[in-house]
Amino acid sequence: MEDSQSTNQPQTPAGADGEAKAKSEICIDIKKLNLYYAKDTHALKDITLAIPRNQVTAFIGPSGCGKSSLLRCFNRMNDLIDECRIKGKINIDGVNIYDKKTDIADLRRRVGMVFQKPNPFPKSVYENVAYGLRIQGINSRRILDEVVENALRSAALWDEVRDRLEDNALELSGGQQQRLVIARTIAVEPEVLLLDEPASSLDPISTLKIEELINELRSTYTILIVTHNMQQAARVSDHAAFMDMGNMIEFASTDVLFTNPSEKQTEDYITGRYG
Repeated sequence: MEDSQSTNQPQTPAGADGEAKAKSEICIDIKKLNLYYAKDTHALKDITLAIPRNQVTAFIGPSGCGKSSLLRCFNRMNDLIDECRIKGKINIDGVNIYDKKTDIADLRRRVGMVFQKPNPFPKSVYENVAYGLRIQGINSRRILDEVVENALRSAALWDEVRDRLEDNALELSGGQQQRLVIARTIAVEPEVLLLDEPASSLDPISTLKIEELINELRSTYTILIVTHNMQQAARVSDHAAFMDMGNMIEFASTDVLFTNPSEKQTEDYITGRYG
């Protein structure tokens, strides 16, 4: 397993300048990460991975393989689970997020998360997007107006809701609600977006809009997406990781992983012969 990982991670250019450049291009660096639930559930096993900056990385694999557990490590949402233990390191921009001095609230601002089912607040469209700024003490109407509009434009939703900003967000369609949640997330200027099956509960048209949005956001954010839909992973991601039973089986560029995987387990999963 380690050989395939080291082979398939983004390569480091030769020489000191190349190494420095490669380091700057890595956003999230995971070293020997192990995650345990309760006493005897070893959910993630020695995960080592370097995730490129401002690209889309997809995590695929069967249900229960550890994809979502790994995603929740990046903003320490697993801390909320009783008897959850972490060993190893996750560096974001060179800083270990599991250091005791880490400001968890700031980490979750920098690493935003969008869940499987849209979860807008029972507030107006405007107040949903403004919420993160208000809890930071920003109440200037001029600033809030500007941020709300920019975030909704970035989420490809402004034209659909510009005349409905005071409507309850729960009145929007499912696809609009999910894009509103993305707008709410990016309004506080995160560096990383975690998308946990963001389109699995949406209809095909809404799913397409989410995928188009991911493509538009990829140059601004480091995006990590968990999906059971391999076609979706192939369409939206630059790199892909196949996981099984808590192990990182293979990590490569999406084209390589889907057309010429180095591990038989990966090939069997992609071709439907898994299990």
